[in-house]
Amino acid sequence: MASLSRALRVAAACPRRDLGLRALTSRAGPTTEKSVPYQRTLKEAQGPSAVARGPSRPLPSTANVVVIGGGSLGCQTLYHLAKLGVSGTVLLERERLTSGTTWHTAGLLWQLRPSDVEVELLAHTRRVVSRDLEEETGLHTGWIQNGGLFIASNQQRLDEYKRLMSLGKAYGVESHVLSPAETKALYPLMNVDDLYGTLYVPQDGTMDPAGTCTALSRAAAARGAQVIENCPVSGIRVRTDDFGVRRVAAVETEHGTIQTPCVVNCAGVWAGAVGRMAGVKVPLVAMHHAYVVTERIEGIQNMPNVRDHDASVYLRLQGDALSVGGYETNPIFWEEVSDKFAFGLFDLDWDVFSPHIEGAVNRVPVLEKTGVKSTVCGPESFTPDHKPLMGEAPELRGFYLGCGFNSAGMMLGGGCGQELAHWIVHGRPEKDMYGYDIRRFHPLLTDHRRWIRERSHESYAKNYSVVFPHDEPLAGRNMRTDPLHEELLSQGCVFQERQGWERPGWFTPQGTAPVLQYDYYGAYGHQAHGDHAYGRLLGDEYTFDFPPHHNVIKKECLACRGAAAVFNMSYFGKFYLVGLDARKAADWLFSADVSRPPGSTVYTCMLNHRGGTESDLTVSRLAPSPQASALAPAFEAPLTAALSQICFPTLQLPAPTPWFLREPSHL
Repeated sequence: MASLSRALRVAAACPRRDLGLRALTSRAGPTTEKSVPYQRTLKEAQGPSAVARGPSRPLPSTANVVVIGGGSLGCQTLYHLAKLGVSGTVLLERERLTSGTTWHTAGLLWQLRPSDVEVELLAHTRRVVSRDLEEETGLHTGWIQNGGLFIASNQQRLDEYKRLMSLGKAYGVESHVLSPAETKALYPLMNVDDLYGTLYVPQDGTMDPAGTCTALSRAAAARGAQVIENCPVSGIRVRTDDFGVRRVAAVETEHGTIQTPCVVNCAGVWAGAVGRMAGVKVPLVAMHHAYVVTERIEGIQNMPNVRDHDASVYLRLQGDALSVGGYETNPIFWEEVSDKFAFGLFDLDWDVFSPHIEGAVNRVPVLEKTGVKSTVCGPESFTPDHKPLMGEAPELRGFYLGCGFNSAGMMLGGGCGQELAHWIVHGRPEKDMYGYDIRRFHPLLTDHRRWIRERSHESYAKNYSVVFPHDEPLAGRNMRTDPLHEELLSQGCVFQERQGWERPGWFTPQGTAPVLQYDYYGAYGHQAHGDHAYGRLLGDEYTFDFPPHHNVIKKECLACRGAAAVFNMSYFGKFYLVGLDARKAADWLFSADVSRPPGSTVYTCMLNHRGGTESDLTVSRLAPSPQASALAPAFEAPLTAALSQICFPTLQLPAPTPWFLREPSHL
């Protein structure tokens, strides 16, 4: 059996293939099926196609909700719809449950992420998989709690982990920052010579996709939901109501039609094809994503899973072996997605995968002489910002997305399935889920092939990068510019990207800093840009402290103050909240306590009636004065707040409804 070190030498010795467009894509179909490192899967035995035998049960003529896709998200959404009491729910799977992408997933669950929303979503997934499903069905989901270990090989990464630990404390996630010596005691086979420390989360673990989806479908069926396998969808019927609004009418299959007002697209890599049936744009791409499974390693039993972000590699405990995978800068795109693909895999490209071997051998040196038991290379779907696509499609009422999970469908499935079900039943979500809502992308971009491809590639390549608050994408830039763009650029404007627009961020005194055409980080035969002005300025912003451009803005503000300049702040949308009940209204509207002394300013969120975030803004408490000023009008009644709306566009609030009682319509 070939060892990892031998595989690395072979990859290095082989002549490099042309890394142009042909190397970037895969047009060949999947190879013959290979085993994956799970004790059981939901694959059919060799024989006639399951689809050819027809659906596993008769189709109902009507349904309240039809979920398309029997992977992690489809099963989780069906389960949570059933738990909310929704009757008449149906899941349609074209093959068998878990076919496509879920069946070969690594099944890792890391509880700590840079986003507090994701921490909550992950916590719910863990509760469902580790406790709820087994209590409801008596089936073991395959949950194994062996812990997780994040590796910090520089001080900046260790600082990020300390922030994650603080975030975890707020949400009840136990975690510990360990020294290199403590890490060695916990994981004796690990090389700790180059470590600054690690973050250990004892209650992380792994899931078995087949066991989890089986338990989810069993629990949903017990509440009246139907799971129909071997039933591919062939079309989505759409109607236009009396007001000219397009709505879902039915789901068509070769075996019958189901009348329904609601469809949930959980088709993973095939979500784009399902979207096209309904005229809905789904901005995702399919890529090869791989890991290898080693032979038996003495002493590896019961070790935690490892994520070495700086080496872009993970090590998943697989009984007495390890699964080794990661995110490379030159992933292979799967352009022509086959609708016949079910439980197949691709041949592993060792040229692409070899950096992960180097990182794994450096972290666990015993791997250098350990054999490779099997390779697992399958398709996964990825999005332009590495976040899932969720929510109702703006083009079609009743058509919901639950796809594009960037190889984290098992990990985020429970939390996102719950939120998506709540979204379908109750409307807008309770949590601030705007970061996952499909509406976060401008409609002009959701079908722009180059933008989707570039941004998805960069998000994939930077998946393990430190998440800095002032980072900006380099991919998919200069898509939308205003008439003053070139003039501002010539004056030293450093642009930021929002909704595809190049918007002014700040001005550098060091000359022009244009955003260059995306170079794919030097992959696929592209020449990397190297040192360039925009990249250099962006690199300086990679800090959790105040970035350098704050000092530039500070000097501008001081210069303006010295010149006694007066600015009209109405550009930012300023509103005044006045009256006897102003304080009560402020307490209802804002998430922070704004009852401060006059002269105080608070940065906070404005909430809707469900507690969801509508906007972020600053609230200033002003003292009454009969004299008008540049900051406030004259007034004698108690004035609680002056609001400076800092998001765009400015809020439009038609009279006579009081603005603080209306839900803004611009989001």
